[in-house]
Amino acid sequence: MMNKEPFEACKNVVLFLAHLEFQKNCSSATVRAYRIDLREFEIFLREKGKSLAQLENVHKKDIQEFLVFLYRQKIHKSSMARKLSCLRSFYRFMLQKKYVQKNPMLGVRNPKQEIHHPAMLNVDQVVSMLDEEKTDFEDEFFYRDNALMELLYGSGLRISEALALNVQDYKQGSKEIKVFGKGGKERFVPLSDTCRQALRVWLEKRTALASEHTEKAFFIGKRGKRLHRREANRIIEYYRKKAGIATHVSVHDLRHSFATHLLEGGADLRSVQELLGHSKIATTQRYTHLDMDALMKSYDNAHPLADTVPENLTKAGDKK
Repeated sequence: MMNKEPFEACKNVVLFLAHLEFQKNCSSATVRAYRIDLREFEIFLREKGKSLAQLENVHKKDIQEFLVFLYRQKIHKSSMARKLSCLRSFYRFMLQKKYVQKNPMLGVRNPKQEIHHPAMLNVDQVVSMLDEEKTDFEDEFFYRDNALMELLYGSGLRISEALALNVQDYKQGSKEIKVFGKGGKERFVPLSDTCRQALRVWLEKRTALASEHTEKAFFIGKRGKRLHRREANRIIEYYRKKAGIATHVSVHDLRHSFATHLLEGGADLRSVQELLGHSKIATTQRYTHLDMDALMKSYDNAHPLADTVPENLTKAGDKK
């Protein structure tokens, strides 16, 4: 008989999400994403008369059919891979708790991913955004925006890390700032002189703008509470337009540009990995592809043989 209880009341899901939040120390955004993915799978299962509350009735074939369903919905392959990752974590936890005897995820492969290179800005574009001067119609939050962009590009923070910062995480005048990355991992990130100046000025303005003296958030919005990601995106979009940059710029593009410019400047991959807070060097290596693209363009423009095709190859190509 199919389970009819609300998804939020499903014991298996509740236990798993609590495990993520309290034992794995996952961020609220991660827990929310897992909840959404599990709910989507539950809706799919209920159409088949099954449920995550009755795990013995869910088999590998059901997951494969779920993949086909996602494919027909034209879901991006990276999103499909994330949903499968969620289910793998869920079933590993169920196995540990002995709520299932077999793992239906065994042998289920992720769809082949397209090669994705992170977007980036060139140095002139970044400078044009950061060097914008305050105008009469802008308020004191200009200094917040400047400090936020300096952190994203000058220190390569994730937007989630920047928005999660509390005032106590930075000691004024310090050459580094404490950051909590994915999984709550703590690291200290170096700050440039320009960034430290921007943080100092913003903290001076922030005191009068916070809704309460007890507000801990380093970056606050118009209402005096912690700045939200949506508002951060609007900030970046505003300064992109002011700088006259035609292409879209996301909050992550500043972090991507930070990494790429470091590598182009000769920084070694391991150092950049530490600065970005990547647990795997392979994640950092994505930025070397961008650097290689730049090298190939330089080669094509400057090398005397770049556009030269050997005569024997030309003749060989004609013999068809």
